[in-house]
Amino acid sequence: MKNIKNKLFSKEPVTIGPESGYDNYIMAIESSCDETACSIVKNGREVIANVVASQIKTHAQFGGVIPEIAAREHLDSINIIIEEAFKQAKEVAGITPNDITAFAGTVGPGLVGCLLVGLNAAKTLALTYDKPFIGVNHLNAHLCGNYLDTDLKPPFMALLVSGGHTQIIDVKSYSEQTILGETIDDAVGEAYDKVARLIGLPYPGGPKLDKLAQEGNPFAFKLPESRVDGYNFSFSGLKTAVLRLVKSFDGKEMPVADICASFQETVSSTLLHKLKKALQENNYKQVVIAGGVAANSEIRKKIFALEKDGYKVFAPPMKYCTDNAAMVASCAYFNTNTFDDINVEVFSRVK
Repeated sequence: MKNIKNKLFSKEPVTIGPESGYDNYIMAIESSCDETACSIVKNGREVIANVVASQIKTHAQFGGVIPEIAAREHLDSINIIIEEAFKQAKEVAGITPNDITAFAGTVGPGLVGCLLVGLNAAKTLALTYDKPFIGVNHLNAHLCGNYLDTDLKPPFMALLVSGGHTQIIDVKSYSEQTILGETIDDAVGEAYDKVARLIGLPYPGGPKLDKLAQEGNPFAFKLPESRVDGYNFSFSGLKTAVLRLVKSFDGKEMPVADICASFQETVSSTLLHKLKKALQENNYKQVVIAGGVAANSEIRKKIFALEKDGYKVFAPPMKYCTDNAAMVASCAYFNTNTFDDINVEVFSRVK
């Protein structure tokens, strides 16, 4: 629970969180990479409005996200999505801008130019409507996507898998989290994108690789699993092994579906092995998956199979796996960070 007087953003003290005693409506903006998003969430769980403007088509021609172009696209979309979110909130719940308890924005990690667009918009809204502002960590927000439309409460073990990060996180409470392990080189999403390019798949390669993998034999090729100690991961060796495999065909037709399936089987098995180790050694019965790669069919399948062993598994709906602002609003509600002032800055890398 947060109770603080922020003289830059709010004249009166405001209490936010599960113990506030009244309904909290938080409007959040997300712009860390190539989605411009705005959402209004009630009490950290009920999504009142949710708008996302994707840039996938724009960046597909370049084979990846171009930061300068992404920032310009955010500038073109930001006012439109804010207006649409307010419109949805009015139609769905009769919520007006003056009913918003606080505004929130992603401060990082992410692309600096992109982050600045959303952060400055959120600050401006807070100043305009004389409300508190909350800066939110993008990775924490992905975890909080699991609170949306569920009754999930800590403690739980979380597997965060995205384009830039792969972590196993011990979530002891809404505000206390410990990273037990992470990748020492490529993140899962990064490995997917690199392998997709190796076999000639267009951007975004991860989802296309996943789809092709469902048509192939996951045991066609034996690929190396991560051998890093503890809960950490390493996927650079796997990527190199796929490169060697591709080169071995020397221009001949490749069994692309089998390569995709074998790669996906190796990745998902590695993630499951490390996650089970963390669950067993820390005596948790609740497990969460989060991040853009949590939408992957095989990873979801393997993690949900843990329910047969007595674990309770949570995963966000597909629309809350990729970047969105609903998870940011939920994070602002549940995480007991202090409110931020006008000088809060963005950051590009994990702190």
